[in-house]
Amino acid sequence: MSTYSFCRVALALPLALAATPALAQQQDEQLWLQVNTNVPVAPRVRLTLEQIARLGDRPDGLYQTEFGGILGYRVSPAVELGFGYRKVGAHNGNAAANEDRLRQQVVATFGPVATRFRVDERFHPRGDEIGFRIRPLVRYNHRLASKGWAVFASHESFYLPNGTVWGQRRGFERMRNIAGLTLPLGRTVSADIGYLNQYRFARGGARAQMDHALNVQLTVNAGSSPAFDD
Repeated sequence: MSTYSFCRVALALPLALAATPALAQQQDEQLWLQVNTNVPVAPRVRLTLEQIARLGDRPDGLYQTEFGGILGYRVSPAVELGFGYRKVGAHNGNAAANEDRLRQQVVATFGPVATRFRVDERFHPRGDEIGFRIRPLVRYNHRLASKGWAVFASHESFYLPNGTVWGQRRGFERMRNIAGLTLPLGRTVSADIGYLNQYRFARGGARAQMDHALNVQLTVNAGSSPAFDD
C-alpha cells in the first residue's frame, strides 16, 4: 500500500463526518511527520531538536521540511520559557520560498491542560521585512492509564499582526485542530498519532483551503533531568 493510499484509509472516517465544504474551497489529504528529541543540557534547561516533513496530494508529495531546535528554561514546575530557530524548506508543488524563523514561547501546564503562546519572526529571501506570527495553542490530555496512554485534543490559531512586501498579509490566517492518541513506545519514547484539520481562510484573492492530515509525532527523551521529569 502506498503512502497516500494509507493516508486515504486513515482519513476516511474524519472526511466522512466533515461537513460538505463550499465549492470555492480547496481540500487536500496530507501526511505530517515530526520527530522531537529532548536533550537536557543543565538543571532546568533542555534543548529540543525538531525534524518535520509534510506531504500532500495536491503538491504531489513532499512539499515542506523544517529543521531546528528550541532551548527551554523551566522557571517553575508548571511554566517553561523557550527560544528557538527553524529552517523551513519548500519542495515540489510548494511555490513558497525557503525561509528562516526565530521563535519565542511560553508553555504553561495546568493539570490536564497545556497552553503555549508562541511568537514567530519570519525572515524571507524576497524582502528585508520581518513577518511576525502570533500562535496561541491549548491542548487537553486525558490519561487512560498510568503508563503514558492518553487521548488528546488541541487547537492552535495563527494571527499575523503585520503585512510584508514579500507576501505576508495581516489578519487571522488559519486554525489548526488535532485529535488523537498518545501511546508509550518505551521508557524514553512516545508517539502522538491523530487526525489534523487545518483551515486556511480565503485572503488576498486566494481560495480557502482545508487540509486533512494523518499526524504522527515521535518524542524521544535522550536523557533525564530532575527539572523535567514528570
